[in-house]
Amino acid sequence: MNDVGNAGTRRGPLRLGVVAAVLTGMLLLLCCTGGTAAFFLTGLGGDDAENVDALARTECGPVRAVNIAGKLPRFTEYGDTQIRNAAIIIKVGQDMGVPSRGWVIALATAMQESALRNLANSGVPASLALPHEGAGADHDSLGLFQQRPGWGTVAERLTPAYAARKFYEKLVKVEDWQRRPLTAVAQRVQVSAYPDAYAKHEEVASRIVDALAGGAARTVEINGKAMCNAAERGQIAASGWTAPIPGGVGSGFRTASRPSHNGVDIGAAKGTEIRAAATGRVLVSTCDEDHRGRQDCNVDGFPGKGGCGWFVDLLHAGGYITRYCHMVVQPFVKKDQIVTAGQVIGKVGSSGNSSGPHLHFEVHLRNNRSASGAVNPVPFMRERGAPLRAAE
Repeated sequence: MNDVGNAGTRRGPLRLGVVAAVLTGMLLLLCCTGGTAAFFLTGLGGDDAENVDALARTECGPVRAVNIAGKLPRFTEYGDTQIRNAAIIIKVGQDMGVPSRGWVIALATAMQESALRNLANSGVPASLALPHEGAGADHDSLGLFQQRPGWGTVAERLTPAYAARKFYEKLVKVEDWQRRPLTAVAQRVQVSAYPDAYAKHEEVASRIVDALAGGAARTVEINGKAMCNAAERGQIAASGWTAPIPGGVGSGFRTASRPSHNGVDIGAAKGTEIRAAATGRVLVSTCDEDHRGRQDCNVDGFPGKGGCGWFVDLLHAGGYITRYCHMVVQPFVKKDQIVTAGQVIGKVGSSGNSSGPHLHFEVHLRNNRSASGAVNPVPFMRERGAPLRAAE
């Protein structure tokens, strides 16, 4: 299959002002234009810390129980006490039988609400007399999840395990919570004044869950069991990602014979449904011009024609961009539309620079739609529990 698309070579990075405008909608994508990189986890080394990168990339399964009394890895953005609080949140979820997607949502919520600190409140004098890790001043909110009096007594809300349990009790009552965007679910539980703020923490929350619980963010619950690396056909991993189509990778990323191939080609029959790999906002949904400036995507293309055919670019929390090329008909989504992970956005075809039906799939970092922002989708998706079924 041959599909060097113009979309990957002609367009440059998103301008930061454009990104800011794009992210002002109902969803999730706050602070993904530069701040997110600081949240990426890196091991600090030392006798008391395991290597976080190694833990986060450990082969998934079996999911291990968190030992909150044992040694825990260190992270650049969180101190030991904060990571201990994260471990408590995960452990409570495990003890309650909440699927691992819930642990990711709970961690992301506590990151936003308290930066994983058990906060007293300067306006609640009784809280200042109890063990705490700083004092907030948001109404009468307390603890890791900034819970108000309706959630429990002052002492209860300042007990991390209690606060986590109350969060999970409400979480599991949210309809279809495992498939909905993290920010929508967290908002249903918290009723926050800043409902779009939670999703910027989804990536680092997933990495912490992976590091502390044996790759648990790479699992998806199927028939009541946590299955590793099985997020496809609309199943969503705890990380929030899914494979865009089932199928094997044919032509790989920047191979010796195709050094400018900035994605991978996944073989599939014409008309196969293509799903959004994660929740995001549509940046582009159009027919890409070929080498002669034509926009004739309603016919099969051919090698050397140029262009991505009918294609879609999605912007996700964390500044990630995914690209889906060569659709058979006009995509089912429009520019600026919010799409959810697993939502069908189009169908496999052979429009543009293509020798047969397949999906050309790309992943870009740091809001950069150009070739310089592209990374190999195979390891990227594997690390999120939504592997593309082929060798790199």
